[in-house]
Amino acid sequence: MKRTAFFVSDHTAITAETFGRSLLSQFESVTFERVTVPFVDSEAKAMDTCRNIAEAFARDGQAPLVFSTLTDERLRQILERSEAVVFDLFEAFLDRMETTLGQSSAQAIGRTHGLGDATLGRGRVEALKFAIDCDDGIGIDAYDKADIILIGVSRSGKTPASLFLALHYGIKAANYPLTEEDLNLSGLPAGLRKHRKRLFGLTMTPERLHQLREERRPASRYAALEQCRSEIRAADALFRSAGIPYLDTSTMSVEEISANILHRKGLKRMQW
Repeated sequence: MKRTAFFVSDHTAITAETFGRSLLSQFESVTFERVTVPFVDSEAKAMDTCRNIAEAFARDGQAPLVFSTLTDERLRQILERSEAVVFDLFEAFLDRMETTLGQSSAQAIGRTHGLGDATLGRGRVEALKFAIDCDDGIGIDAYDKADIILIGVSRSGKTPASLFLALHYGIKAANYPLTEEDLNLSGLPAGLRKHRKRLFGLTMTPERLHQLREERRPASRYAALEQCRSEIRAADALFRSAGIPYLDTSTMSVEEISANILHRKGLKRMQW
């Protein structure tokens, strides 16, 4: 079965997409074509979205699913008249929250991901700059300012996780790649020893690492399955001997990796 799923928002659509994808993941027998439609902030854009929904209905022969975080009542009503099954996150919860809190909601566009306090906005920018400045083993002199230092072999997910932690949680995350030379040492590389409490390891199955490296450097020694097995075996042994917590990222998205790191290390995220 094939269905089209729309993630519709009057702002970035991040919330609609995250919520919708979480629900869709529970239905593995259905193939979903995912369409993200951000910044639907006028009646004209809402009508355009409805036309796209109608086209998807005609093509699939099935009513599309729409996950919506539109705040404007007029735009929500336009979407409700489309040829789709609409899952409205605001409609589902807003009335009950207004009753519980005893006041009307602002129904303002972009509140979910707005910067709000300028200090918090600067904090996120600073965390992102730190992640970039301390990516892939550079900026080691700044590691004492890190909230966390991700370590692992090349292509184990360190950079995406560092950037996600910075952008979404305001966490200052550095990352350090364990090279063959590092893995041949009897312990941690010298530059990491004094930061042991900040370290967190990322690992994966050799087969998954082989797949990722083949995409980057096909048919190379770097991507060879035996090389991947050797590096993963040595890295996992290092994590255990040094008492470093670590996570198998083989089947995880960057969102899941980041959430696990946050939970396991007890890091406090910034509140936007």
